Amino acid sequence: MDSAPQFLICKMPPVVIDLRAAEEPRDVVHRAVQALAEGKLVALPTETVYGLAASALHEKAIDRLLEAKNRPQGQPLTLAIKSADDALDYAPAMSRLGRRLARRCWPGPVTLVVEDHHPESLIHRLPASVRRAISPDHSVGLRVPAHQAVLDILRMLAGPIALTSANRSGEPDALTAEDVVRNLGDRVQLVLNDGRSRLGQPSTVVEVTDKGIEILRPGVVSAQTLKRLSSFMLLFVCTGNTCRSPMAEAICRKLLADRLSCSVDELPDRGVLVMSAGTSAAMGNRASPEGIKVLGEWGLKLTDHESQPVTAQLVRHADVIWTMTRSHRQALVSQWPEAAPRASLLCRDGGDIADPIGGTEEHYRRCAAQITVELESRLVDLQI
Repeated sequence: MDSAPQFLICKMPPVVIDLRAAEEPRDVVHRAVQALAEGKLVALPTETVYGLAASALHEKAIDRLLEAKNRPQGQPLTLAIKSADDALDYAPAMSRLGRRLARRCWPGPVTLVVEDHHPESLIHRLPASVRRAISPDHSVGLRVPAHQAVLDILRMLAGPIALTSANRSGEPDALTAEDVVRNLGDRVQLVLNDGRSRLGQPSTVVEVTDKGIEILRPGVVSAQTLKRLSSFMLLFVCTGNTCRSPMAEAICRKLLADRLSCSVDELPDRGVLVMSAGTSAAMGNRASPEGIKVLGEWGLKLTDHESQPVTAQLVRHADVIWTMTRSHRQALVSQWPEAAPRASLLCRDGGDIADPIGGTEEHYRRCAAQITVELESRLVDLQI
């Protein structure tokens, strides 16, 4: 693991490279990757504060990082990884809630602390001293920083990097490359300068268990936002988001509220969000008059509905996506293949929900009845 010649780690002022002035940013990324692979310490810009990075495969680099930070024992380092999918390599037993937050928060200013005791966790393949620095209590902090240069480095480097704020413990965070040099001096070998950190405060550190979340360190993302991001989200998809999917959304909300013994308006407080969108929807159209009238007969309100198109964020945030037809699912998955495991037809038999648009109120009643039958069957097995 420690093949780097010792003369490479010499006490000299750090090399500072300005990313903003680089003719070829990829060359800067290559240089950072090489430095990390050689066991050097590299200060990296992130969206929060500047971070001090070392290869998690390099024991002596981790020792130098801890020494540079003057970090007290028992304060684990964070592992920076490439994506939410990579989190399962280090925490294969991550809960549904943990996977949900990883999918919704990354890349971004949230560090998730999850259990790593699973025998197939890649944590167990790291050097022993690195494991003690990263996971002293059988949990690990994982983060995907929202900075393109850092993500490029992670994609090119073999293995993850240990990442911590680029300052001495107890001192102010480094918001600029100049802060890094002033704080750490010759303890760091390479500094990538990308100007002042965009957010200027640390990531929020959140412990995730099967029972819920606990904020271990306040940061950029508020507790209120994390509560919303922790909610179960169900998304209905049709074409124009004016007939079938808003009807399904309203009916589903009522069925779920009855199941949870609360009002429809209380569902968000119970951690449940139900939404709808269309593959070819315009923004802000009202629900069809016939749909409004038919659901009004059932005591359900569609008058406040405003259509919206399916977006990458909606797809990424949705835990379950139910489409009205096979063509809707095909369109969705062709654009966002990663959504395939979460997207299925509302009809269990693989059939389509008939489109009532242009039809009579009776067509809408039959459509609403079909949606209700399918939802009553689906919701029995839904794990929230």
